[in-house]
Amino acid sequence: MVDAEKRLKICFLGSARYTFPLDTTTEKKFRLLSTLGDLFVIGFSKTFHPWRFTQHARFYALPLLPLAPLRYLEFWVAGSTLMLWCIFRHDCRIIIAQSPYEGVAAALVKKISRWSGRQIILIVESHGDFEKSFFLYRRIIFSSVYRKIMKQAATFSLKHADLLRSVSGSSRQQLVRWRPDCQIFTFVAWTDIDVFLHNRKGPEENFSQTLLYAGMLIPCKGVIHLINAFAAVSQDFPQAQLIIVGKETDQEYTATLKAQVNELGLEHRVQFIPEVPQQELAQIMRKADVFVLPSYSEGLPRVIIEAMAVGLPVIASDVGGISEIVQDHITGLLVPPGNETVLSEKLRWLLQSPEHVVRLGHNAHQSVNALFSTEAYLQGYSQIFTAAQVLMKNRVR
Repeated sequence: MVDAEKRLKICFLGSARYTFPLDTTTEKKFRLLSTLGDLFVIGFSKTFHPWRFTQHARFYALPLLPLAPLRYLEFWVAGSTLMLWCIFRHDCRIIIAQSPYEGVAAALVKKISRWSGRQIILIVESHGDFEKSFFLYRRIIFSSVYRKIMKQAATFSLKHADLLRSVSGSSRQQLVRWRPDCQIFTFVAWTDIDVFLHNRKGPEENFSQTLLYAGMLIPCKGVIHLINAFAAVSQDFPQAQLIIVGKETDQEYTATLKAQVNELGLEHRVQFIPEVPQQELAQIMRKADVFVLPSYSEGLPRVIIEAMAVGLPVIASDVGGISEIVQDHITGLLVPPGNETVLSEKLRWLLQSPEHVVRLGHNAHQSVNALFSTEAYLQGYSQIFTAAQVLMKNRVR
């Protein structure tokens, strides 16, 4: 065994929300990563109640305050304080900020630590289009002011990053534009696909003409276009149905979606289901025939990997890193974002051709095993940490 004093001390900083005990997927992730070093995780609780607990890592979950500006302030103040605690009390030398915006606090802490003689390696990750997605996921007042602030924040954190990590080729290209001089590691985000692989849809199962969307109900996901495209083909396929699974993150947008369904007379053929655990989502996917993700912006969406693991063909917008996992007419179909005409054509093609659904679904299931594995995920972080250690040794000289 590695001497406890020689084990890496690594601090993960992000806005992810944690419960105690950890959910099954998160528990698997940190159990795996804990083999690489001693982990410290700073994030949020899912409630107003803060948590501090140990489960494969030491977790510091900040209380989830009701307003976003308060959460940002809390994150930068309390998060920075906790990072300094991890550095000076536990000798953490590697900080991983899980987006350029969260990296602002980490960059400040790095500067403070350097003034006191502590050398910190800062790794900044990008899980999507950080320049646009922030504004697509939220309704922002004074968006032009916010854009300037967020640009300065990303510039500051990326300037002080020692290493970068992307989850797709598209997010890697974006990081290259911002920091062409910095070493970048690319590997997909953590995805616990076991439960989805075990719910694989067999070719002998009935073709029920069921379409499925799963994700947040917010404008940038393009769900309104899916509803309209479904309406365009619904008369020709009277047995077809659409299931929409997801958290009602934007109440106003969710109300708009449901109103549109009623106006189109599809209330008996479109079903809304609240966010569900992964085990239940896998079962819902198995009962579906086609998965649809009509987003305007994505990184490398985990839900597509999950759908492919079940054996569903995927119709998705050709944005972000989606084309890296969905091969057009091989594992699914790609469509221009927001184009309801093309989307309805692709829906029609699959609804009238169950043999294509089976073929694409089989290919999707086969490809996902090559795309993701726990070994590749662990190796990705192992390589980053090795590079971080090299940087630390060089700075000591």
